[in-house]
Amino acid sequence: MKLAMTYSYLKQDLDQIEKALDKTIQAKHPVLRDASQQLLQAGGKRLRPVFVLLAAKFGHYDIERMKTIAVSMELIHMASLVHDDVIDESELRRGEPTVKSKWDNRVAMYTGDYIFARSLEYLTSLEKPRAHKQLSETIVELCIGEVEQIRDKYVVNQNVRNYLRRIKRKTALLISSSCRLGAIAAEVPEPYEKALYRYGYHIGMSYQIIDDILDFTATEKELGKPAGSDLLQGNLTLPVFYAMEDPLFRTELKTLFDDPSRLTNRDIRPFIDRIKASGAIERSYDLSEKYLLKAYQSLDELPDIKAKQTLKDIAKYIGKRKS
Repeated sequence: MKLAMTYSYLKQDLDQIEKALDKTIQAKHPVLRDASQQLLQAGGKRLRPVFVLLAAKFGHYDIERMKTIAVSMELIHMASLVHDDVIDESELRRGEPTVKSKWDNRVAMYTGDYIFARSLEYLTSLEKPRAHKQLSETIVELCIGEVEQIRDKYVVNQNVRNYLRRIKRKTALLISSSCRLGAIAAEVPEPYEKALYRYGYHIGMSYQIIDDILDFTATEKELGKPAGSDLLQGNLTLPVFYAMEDPLFRTELKTLFDDPSRLTNRDIRPFIDRIKASGAIERSYDLSEKYLLKAYQSLDELPDIKAKQTLKDIAKYIGKRKS
């Protein structure tokens, strides 16, 4: 089953969110407008808005209020992608040229900042101080994560704990905050709000681990960028940490990273093959599965409504996804 089928009953509300997103990123300056528009049209799963809507189903659901939260969360996600592409020097995202490759790094950074600012501006209509505090804290953590990602590039002397902290900031907090903000806006009872936040956190961790596995196992067509891009860009992910338990692999990887400016896809290829042969992929799937199980356990604390089953279905999809 395709992911969108699991929440097809939300389509009307998601269409409203899509229109609001398009309207919100309109800028007077043509470069900012075109760059933002390109990012929006590149699409995406719009998972964060979906989590906002589903969390709100456990309280007083009002699409106008939920739209405010959902648009803000998707804008933050979009802004973080623009910054990510600068940090990683990525030329392609979902098979399309990135903002930094079509314009340049400075335009990309200002486009990201502009979208961040629009997300905060959009949320001001919601009179919920807790929601503003949650969103601000999420952006702070996201920015710290981006700086840490730059600091840790091509650094072999780090451990799995570094990685888990990084993906928590990069992915999990934005998803868990989407769940919590949807719950806050819909005045969901506090125990349910906490359960939804935990669900979002564990789903986010699992989602990013799968993403990092696919960077080694999926095809270029499925990824929309060359396989092994993370390693080429010096981003050490979970399969790499497991493979580095072999001292020889670690030493050779360190040597490979001595001069990142000369690295090519051809240099990376033998390392990808060794990672695949080391059992690191299977072990990474195991850890992803553990996070998924914790996500399911969080759902046990919620009442049996349709949204709960949808959250379960999304978790199943994440565990099996191929792109």
